[in-house]
Amino acid sequence: MSARFQELDWRATPMGELSLRRRQDPTVGKEVYEIKLDDDFLMSSLFTVAEVEVGRRALAELPGSGLDVVVGGLGLGYTALTVLESANVGSLAVIDALGEVIEWHEQGLIPAGATLASDPRCTLVHGDFFAMVRSPSGLDPAAPGRRYHAVVVDIDHSPQHLLHPSHAGFYEPEGLRVLADRLHPGGVFALWSNDPPDESFVAALSAAFTEVKAEVITFHNPLQNREAANTVYLAKTAPE
Repeated sequence: MSARFQELDWRATPMGELSLRRRQDPTVGKEVYEIKLDDDFLMSSLFTVAEVEVGRRALAELPGSGLDVVVGGLGLGYTALTVLESANVGSLAVIDALGEVIEWHEQGLIPAGATLASDPRCTLVHGDFFAMVRSPSGLDPAAPGRRYHAVVVDIDHSPQHLLHPSHAGFYEPEGLRVLADRLHPGGVFALWSNDPPDESFVAALSAAFTEVKAEVITFHNPLQNREAANTVYLAKTAPE
């Protein structure tokens, strides 16, 4: 195998073939970590601006300290790291359906893992985020009905481009109302999307939340030498 490319691990999962690889990218002159599911790139450390922004912008909407936050989707850990940078965060649960990804962090194969594992506020949870939202016990089976100040999600490519068909109901008005019930009054739901703002999804959010906005995040794509864009959706529940 080339010294510029190393497959750190490969696993067969119910969702497909999952791989973690590290390569030296001559375009940017640094190491790049990538997670692939079959032929689909789930995450690359080359493109992290929007993953950081979805966490930062969610917390910017919230006053106070001792915030309880859930991140749906671990990936390479950039969203979770951003949440933990805030001293206002009291607890963070990061939920991922792929136990293999959690293991990679715990084993130190992914750089963010050391920070996530050493921060006492952070818990990595192996579970299906979407099923947990729908469950009567909610996002914390040990504390049924527990509410959170923010839920930040970076799992599917967009509300229209899903990793699995079972996720679809989450993005519909009823699924979003269930999520809103998992939040404190004035709580925030933030979602990363690889697609441009979607008017139909904004309408679905507006049926469940009182304040909704879609913000376009631009960044430079060094591989194509052009500007690229993602979308961050922010939605708030009614204050008390």
